[in-house]
Amino acid sequence: MTRYKIPARTIALVILLSVLTATIAPSAGAQYTPPFTTLQIGLFFGASELPSANLQNVSGFGSGFDFGYFDRAREFVPIGAWTDETRISMMMDRNMVWHPGEGGGAGEYREGADGSIVVGCFHIQLNAGYETFEEARDEAKKHQDAFVRYQSERFLVLIGRHTTRANAERAMSSLGISGTAVNSGTSNTITVTRTGTDLILFEFDMGSTPLGVMPRPINTEKPETWFKGYRYNGGFQYARRDGMQLTVVTFVKVEDYVQGILPYEMSNSWPMEALKAQACCARTYAFASLNRHGANGFDLCTTEHCQVYRGRGAANSRTDQAVDETAGMYITYEGAICQTYYASSNGGASENIENVWTEAIPYLRGVVDPYEADVVHRISNYHWTITYTPAQITERLRSRGFNVSTIVSMVVSQYSPTGNVVSVTMTDSNGRRHVFSRRAQLISALGIPTQRFNIGSQRWEAGSIFANDPAQAVDPGSQIFAIDGNGDKIAVPGDNMFAVTGSGDVAVVTGETEASGGSDTNLINGVFTIRGTGRGHSVGMSQWGAYSMALNHNMSYIEIIQFYFTGVEITRVNAG
Repeated sequence: MTRYKIPARTIALVILLSVLTATIAPSAGAQYTPPFTTLQIGLFFGASELPSANLQNVSGFGSGFDFGYFDRAREFVPIGAWTDETRISMMMDRNMVWHPGEGGGAGEYREGADGSIVVGCFHIQLNAGYETFEEARDEAKKHQDAFVRYQSERFLVLIGRHTTRANAERAMSSLGISGTAVNSGTSNTITVTRTGTDLILFEFDMGSTPLGVMPRPINTEKPETWFKGYRYNGGFQYARRDGMQLTVVTFVKVEDYVQGILPYEMSNSWPMEALKAQACCARTYAFASLNRHGANGFDLCTTEHCQVYRGRGAANSRTDQAVDETAGMYITYEGAICQTYYASSNGGASENIENVWTEAIPYLRGVVDPYEADVVHRISNYHWTITYTPAQITERLRSRGFNVSTIVSMVVSQYSPTGNVVSVTMTDSNGRRHVFSRRAQLISALGIPTQRFNIGSQRWEAGSIFANDPAQAVDPGSQIFAIDGNGDKIAVPGDNMFAVTGSGDVAVVTGETEASGGSDTNLINGVFTIRGTGRGHSVGMSQWGAYSMALNHNMSYIEIIQFYFTGVEITRVNAG
């Protein structure tokens, strides 16, 4: 049997000074103020860009659309152009063919010139330009198949929708119109049609400034818009960033955004205090992650890569209440906004961020979490097992670029103080040791859902150090206090805490732990068996832990947040 030991775990705790662990309140500082009231959320971009994008007013929550653009303050600037149509499509200004959706689904326009409904990109452009949309529209009404185009801060009137320049020239001649046959489309032009028809409603080209579309309200009702099966608040932006297909971004007010996250990141039937904790985390995370997708022209995407955002579909009165009652609440540490990570479940303990990714952050400290244990029966796949034969794990590593011979040994070589795996060491048949550390390497090597696991019969031994009583653990990462000769409490200086070991030596207390048990290889009956608990990265808040704290322990959303995020404050900010 091999015993894997990290120094300074077994200390005969005759501590040089009487120590206490203290929770330090964050120092007073300037209150955080969000820089914007609106977030930019990418709906389709990069590999998911669209040839066309349909919008439809939700019945009773909108009446037509205004056209314009979004300024640097993320506010919509109307240009005076609008439509009463409730179903519109934005597309590239190319020859485009309407393709009805299969099985009654939504259709789309795709590039081409053959089909029963074709929107051609060659037009007759009249010579005059107009200062206002109304003037241009009045002129357009005098001609069949005419529409208004906004370009270079003036309005133009165009006629027809031909698939070739020659066809446009012939039409101009036969109609006796004085103008120019043009392919008006540039790499920036967006064409707007009535969805499912060849009727052009409007064209827009402000160079590199994308088209903004804002749903028009009915009386005081907040507009809602259907897009790709989801109902959204806010406006939409369309850019041809590569000169071809559309990048679609929604501009949404902060609280509307949180209402569109909450029921997708946490069930809308969950306890109110858990929902409120999630709302605060989601709101804070969004502003701590502004411009995360800046290379694509927006802040955050709609997937787990950022936060799951799908609009109003699953929102109900409870989720809206949770957002409303925490409106403007942000989580801060010493006046700065926090990275409020969260995941489904931590398996029994969260983890210091530097043991999962890299950089240490003072408020993202691992904590032993007793609350998930109350609801394990409700958590899908909470307990998990992965097995590998030596041949299977060897092939897995080789397929991921690791130069290994046949793996003959696999052991956890370091646990964190909260019992999560920091590193695994594998030995191959040539005697070479391969160490895999932190989440990315461990997932690549082992495919584990969390870092909370054991291998074979190996187990984690708690390495906590206690002072005064068995329930009061000393966290070496926290400020340590002692009693001086006058009986006063003073902070112990320096980054390290020291103790006298059983042999009389002075050693640094690291708070690290041991991996114990198991064979030299942990290969049992020809198989490496990995058993673990939880799902997710284990940094910050456990969503199931928050559920249990609210339901079974009557804890408030502030208590939930301050349990998972060390030393933080929750402050209400008037963001406008």
